[in-house]
Amino acid sequence: MPWLLIATTIVLIIFIVIRLKKPSYLKPLVQEDFKKDYRKAQLIDIREEREFKTGYILGARNIPLSQMRHRATEIRPDKPVYLYCQNGTRCIQAAKLLRKKRGVEEVIMLKGGFRKWSGKVKK
Repeated sequence: MPWLLIATTIVLIIFIVIRLKKPSYLKPLVQEDFKKDYRKAQLIDIREEREFKTGYILGARNIPLSQMRHRATEIRPDKPVYLYCQNGTRCIQAAKLLRKKRGVEEVIMLKGGFRKWSGKVKK
């Protein structure tokens, strides 16, 4: 029986690592670099609506990760997509989904997420 527990643990670890691995087409940028071009792109806040209502980056559109699969058509594949969430972890899943569903080539994420943002915020 201990071998079953070990095997299950290994499978679970592999699943988590694969799920959280940053794809090569997702480019993380620190705030200063993110600020340079996000106004020329599609700025998407992938946090849930209740998080978005507490404040968001000026010009951002809210498409929560939980709705991304159904709302992916709202995102143009021919324009860069700038993503952010609370701390940066959900951006990986969103980028993978946008690549698969929409063929988005250029996906940029805010390193550290919204909690690290010190620029203008709309409340």
